[in-house]
Amino acid sequence: MRILPYAALAAALAAAGAPLCRAELTPTVQHLPKEPVWEAHLDSFSEVSYASEVEKLISAYEKATGHTIKPGAKGKVGLKIYSDSGPGMATPTALVHAVIGSLERRGYAQKNIFLVGLNQLRLRMTGYLPSLVTGYTPFAGNPVFVLESNRYYDPGWFYESALPERFDPIFAAHQTEGVPNTSTKEEDRKSFLATPLFLDSDFWIDLPVYTDHQVLGVNGALVNATLWNASNTSRFFRSPATAPAAVAEMSAIPELRQTWLFTIASLEHYQFIGGPFFNSLYTKSEPLMWLSTDPVMLDALMRAKINLARRHEGFEPISEEIRTLEFAEMLGVGSTLVNDAKMINVD
Repeated sequence: MRILPYAALAAALAAAGAPLCRAELTPTVQHLPKEPVWEAHLDSFSEVSYASEVEKLISAYEKATGHTIKPGAKGKVGLKIYSDSGPGMATPTALVHAVIGSLERRGYAQKNIFLVGLNQLRLRMTGYLPSLVTGYTPFAGNPVFVLESNRYYDPGWFYESALPERFDPIFAAHQTEGVPNTSTKEEDRKSFLATPLFLDSDFWIDLPVYTDHQVLGVNGALVNATLWNASNTSRFFRSPATAPAAVAEMSAIPELRQTWLFTIASLEHYQFIGGPFFNSLYTKSEPLMWLSTDPVMLDALMRAKINLARRHEGFEPISEEIRTLEFAEMLGVGSTLVNDAKMINVD
């Protein structure tokens, strides 16, 4: 299936001076009712506390929506974890264990709850893949899919744009000269989607970690579900306008949205400047956890927290010219109006 940019964001890119993509889909600017954000307070960052609070969050979601989570036709669930900032700024393993436990109580076999991450080395460094020294992993019963192995992309499912060809790794600020590129120009226009999440599972859950990002503004729920969930996406960072637009457009792909059940974000650690590289000097921690079906609202709430921390430490807030969340709002993915956020405390 060919995924092309929306006309609404093509216009936004033109206004920003970015190269235009060919738009063949009808613009969809939606005004959806605001979705609630369920909030839980952690007594500690232990597995016991996480297990208790995750169960409260999921039960509150089920009660409010009338949707009881149970195995469907495919009998599998995907968990999109984040490990790409390395040790110190990865999805807490205690949170992942808690989500797995809640899903098992709802009928899913452990072997049918799979984890999806981007980079093999960072997944190993953060404990999601077995140690090369001991061979131990706390997720021995759960398949872990490494996207950079290129085994989990389907050539029929891709996001296409007429942007420059690929360049170096995802956190590189500039292209490294002399790096060979053996792919064709046609291939370089495409970012292939990780199909296990939306083709091989009943649904999937986003488990991001929050940092700032010099191009995207907020590296969180939306980015973890899109750019860190597809191939050949670092090409978008050539222009300050193209990466935010790509995040918004990819997050609005119907098949991805329909199987994206919700996002659970822990504030055990987040970084307010210098991201996505981990720097312990610029991290904060709060004993909070959020669950919502609106990833834009979660990212907007975290943008406010990040900006508050930046101002407190004497740094400038995230540039208002970075429109990642506003582009996603334009396409009906969620709301940025944090003052109107409907917060529900499950405790």
